[in-house]
Amino acid sequence: MNFVNTRLSVMMFLQYAVWGIWLPQLGRFLQAPIVDGGLGFTPTQVGWIVGAAGSVGALTAPFAGQIADRHFSTERVLAALLILGGVIKWLTALMTGFWPWLGLSIAYSILYMPTLGLSNSLAFAHMKDAKTQFPIVRVWGTIGWIAAAWAFPLFWLLSDIELRKLPPFYNPTLEMAGVTGRLVDALKFSAVISFGYAVFCLFLPNTPPKRDAVEPLAYAKAFALFRRPSLAVLLIASLMVSVIHYIYFSQTSDFLSKVGLNDSAIMPAMSVGQFAEIFVMILLGFMLKKLGFRWVIAIGALAYFARYLIWGMHESFGVEAIVGSQALHGFCYSCFFAAAFIYVDRMAGADVRHSAQTIFGMIILGLGPILVGPAMWILEGLYRGEDGVLSYAGFWTTLGFVGLAAAVLIAAMFRDETEPPASPVKAAAAAPAGK
Repeated sequence: MNFVNTRLSVMMFLQYAVWGIWLPQLGRFLQAPIVDGGLGFTPTQVGWIVGAAGSVGALTAPFAGQIADRHFSTERVLAALLILGGVIKWLTALMTGFWPWLGLSIAYSILYMPTLGLSNSLAFAHMKDAKTQFPIVRVWGTIGWIAAAWAFPLFWLLSDIELRKLPPFYNPTLEMAGVTGRLVDALKFSAVISFGYAVFCLFLPNTPPKRDAVEPLAYAKAFALFRRPSLAVLLIASLMVSVIHYIYFSQTSDFLSKVGLNDSAIMPAMSVGQFAEIFVMILLGFMLKKLGFRWVIAIGALAYFARYLIWGMHESFGVEAIVGSQALHGFCYSCFFAAAFIYVDRMAGADVRHSAQTIFGMIILGLGPILVGPAMWILEGLYRGEDGVLSYAGFWTTLGFVGLAAAVLIAAMFRDETEPPASPVKAAAAAPAGK
């Protein structure tokens, strides 16, 4: 690996470490009782924090991309966004009320979400052969997410370290006193990583702006693409899956705590999905070649159904089985979202490819997450008992059947309108990291 690729790999590692250190356990901290060190928010409130923030960030991200494209060097825009985002993230850690959390989370998302696309575009700008170079660079992002998700609990939530053979590979009974209250410190560590990442950006390869004008009809032509039958079906299914995907991030950590997993083990347990994602992404090109887009995307939706069905029957399974089912997350993301972005890339012509990806991303990552709050309000009304405790059996089962409905829709109505699929690497890179 040459020096440029090394710097790009470090960039990807930091890009996702900033995110992976706090997102997996956010729901647990926000919903934990105040007496235990949490903030005592309701599941619906957490749904709004995760969903609204993700939605607004996705919808505004293209504007920051335009600033980098037309006016300033990409690495400098990255640095500025990361510094501001780090400040917001630190301030968020100091808040205890729902409205400050919601407002600051939205502000942070507006600053962080554009960095996902900017880091990808910066990497592509300095690669001679993206098909072979980008996978090696991008995998360090997943490694960064995993490393952050393990390092924080390992060194900040445990009083001692005692290794063992099974996940989470250490003894979680050695937790520090007040461990739930210490979860919020993940936001402060994220801020520190963000500041360090911003400094590192100044050592990235110079990526000057492109001042040539954007094709004025590109977005109009891209919108017209989604009148095609296959893309219309894919869009509907993607909206359905987007909602249950974001609910995963708002409720999984609290669920894992309820089924008996210690707070220090939540993030390592959830990272099993990222380990699986690496494996499935390696196989994705082969799967698309052998099975085609329809069945690969359907498999992705079925993976949501299978995981949530297992979680709905959690009383019949042990904690180990619940943690092991996290491996299905690799199929959820890779087979559904990555394959969907690949299909959009194949359907779009070269002149509207970026616009089509942007529009598709804004719809499923902008509109989908905003529906999480209302969805959680309905689900909480259905499955919250008189004791105030959310019944996760019916909750996850209902979400599972949404995934099944999406899979049936794809299997029955989706028809591939492209030639046989080629290498998925470039288009998969454009897919946002809905880890």
